[in-house]
Amino acid sequence: TTPTALSQARYSLAATTVGIYALFGGGMHSSSTYSIVDAYDTNLTRTTPTGLSLARRYLAATSVENYALFGGGESLSGGAYYYATVNAYDTSLTRTTPTELRKARGYLAATSVGNYALFGGGNNNSTKFDVVDAYDASLTRTTPTELSKARGYLAATSVGNYALFGGGLGVNYANAPTVDAYDTSLTRTTPTELSRGRQMLAATSIGNYALFGGGSGNSYSNVVDAYDTSLTRTTPTALSQVRRELAATSVGNYALFGGGNNYSTNLNTVDAYSLAN
Repeated sequence: TTPTALSQARYSLAATTVGIYALFGGGMHSSSTYSIVDAYDTNLTRTTPTGLSLARRYLAATSVENYALFGGGESLSGGAYYYATVNAYDTSLTRTTPTELRKARGYLAATSVGNYALFGGGNNNSTKFDVVDAYDASLTRTTPTELSKARGYLAATSVGNYALFGGGLGVNYANAPTVDAYDTSLTRTTPTELSRGRQMLAATSIGNYALFGGGSGNSYSNVVDAYDTSLTRTTPTALSQVRRELAATSVGNYALFGGGNNYSTNLNTVDAYSLAN
């Protein structure tokens, strides 16, 4: 089906879910950045709760317990400006503003594990960060061990008792194959690297597997790396097309990788992965 469109056409936005709502926040269109939040309930009815406290793009979003969190991002107003702001929405879509991220940054990644929402990595102009900020169910911020390598344009997802941050663009513009795993106590380990270093990839999970797909390194990639609940890496069938700047999510028995670009071509391709019987 095609539910009511977003209230403003935009890209470089972030999305997550809380209670009965899926939320899409921030983003940009043309030369403008937006603070708009669109909420869709389980009937796909759209409402527009209070917007983000700052208009921004290239932010990250995830959820913990009864809160959806939108953190970081970049504004284009008067030139590029980076934010540390975090906005939280509860199950009634009431917005609060918990403690800021430690570093103002965009191009970061977010995911959740146990009782924590994690925001990791990111860029502020040419500076790459290894910072990880953790928010618990009371929105109290703690600062676990940093990523093993500073990087932006990375991807994050969770599997079993681990939150994973994979890939990204590191210092000296090196495409990182690094994966950092945080358990429910926020202890960091570094499992086997991605089979290829790459940035602008996408990640999602299905069953007992976390999947990292696509991206670009020395060339555009269609590689998919899978990590199980023991953090053992395998390489399932590649995406049908090489691409970066794609998006990934899961539904039912499927993990989906959609869109992206292949050099100068924007794609509408969707690849679906299901668990073997």
